[in-house]
Amino acid sequence: MTLPRPHRTDLLIALAGLACGLLLWSFGLYTTGDRVFDQRWAPLIPLAVMSAMEAVRRTLPLTALNVGTVALVADQFTNGNLVTVLMFTDVVYAAVVYGTPASARRLPYTTALITIGVTVGFLVWWQNAIALLIGVITGMISFLPALTGAVVRNHRNAADAARLRAEQTALLAEMDRAQAVVAERARMARELHDMVANHLSAIAIHSTAALSLDKPATTRQALTVIRENSVAGLAEMRRLIGLLRDSSGDTEPAAAPTLAGVDALVAQARANGGPSGLAFALVDARESATALPAPVELAAYRIVQESLTNALKHAAPGKVRVSLAREPAALTVEVTSPRGERPGPTAPGSGAGLVGMRERVALLGGVFEAGPATDDEGSERWRVRAELPVAASDEERV
Repeated sequence: MTLPRPHRTDLLIALAGLACGLLLWSFGLYTTGDRVFDQRWAPLIPLAVMSAMEAVRRTLPLTALNVGTVALVADQFTNGNLVTVLMFTDVVYAAVVYGTPASARRLPYTTALITIGVTVGFLVWWQNAIALLIGVITGMISFLPALTGAVVRNHRNAADAARLRAEQTALLAEMDRAQAVVAERARMARELHDMVANHLSAIAIHSTAALSLDKPATTRQALTVIRENSVAGLAEMRRLIGLLRDSSGDTEPAAAPTLAGVDALVAQARANGGPSGLAFALVDARESATALPAPVELAAYRIVQESLTNALKHAAPGKVRVSLAREPAALTVEVTSPRGERPGPTAPGSGAGLVGMRERVALLGGVFEAGPATDDEGSERWRVRAELPVAASDEERV
């Protein structure tokens, strides 16, 4: 197994400690005298071992503590070196700061118990005040560094946790911003499609008719419809631009369309679809004209508008029926149109209209259905049906 390389700072600390210890030793400055090993060279061995442990205080903190403890005990049997004791305090501190979380929790309590045990033991043995002094010194070289390390580690952990929370908050804020941008782009796409698509579809159908039929009257009628839809489409585009402007702009946004404008939608579709053999009927079965929440009215209006646009582009000759019904908890919108081969010019479709309608209903928590169906007479029809929830409390707030 490859041992981790010592940290550069730890190597500098180890070399500095060794140099200071050699300086004290060269001047004959010892901590005590008359010990078991009183040879002049004896204190150098614990000093060298403690210096080596300082070099690995960060990479092998527990090993440095265990070996350093043995070196400190061995130093007590020699004349002693003050630098050896000082380096041991740093090893204890490093063991708490850089060691495992479990050891960091245990070491302050362990050193406190050792300090208390040493003090009580020497009091019982010597029965004088010197025992208290030894207890204080033991606490200063063991418990105090461990306590300091625990405080520093707790502050570091708190700083790391705060930084992590800040990063997570920033990440969540960025995700919210991205989702808001996507939602706004989807809303703008729905509005743009619903407001302009029906006008452009009518323009495409009638321009094709004008080009394919060499009849002045038909061409003039088609050009009239094209101009009307061009002007209406331009007005809708200006309204959308007004909605996108801020309050400092010179264009005020117009009010959102409501179900009161469904009659105009059907009338416009009747004018655009008449040459293609389409008839349009509106059946409003609502018992009262009580205003609905603005999001519900806007969604219902756009669903009718897009369904009529799809009928103009794809429906076979016949009757297109628009039905509105008010139930206690929901507004039901249903549009049916004939299915089959369609003579004359048609306009291409992209499927974005159905996606937009489905999204509008989903945002309100309603139910949306679109697909082929069979009426009471057995005729094949295309049906779009949406149930838009309406809470009683919402009506009261309108």
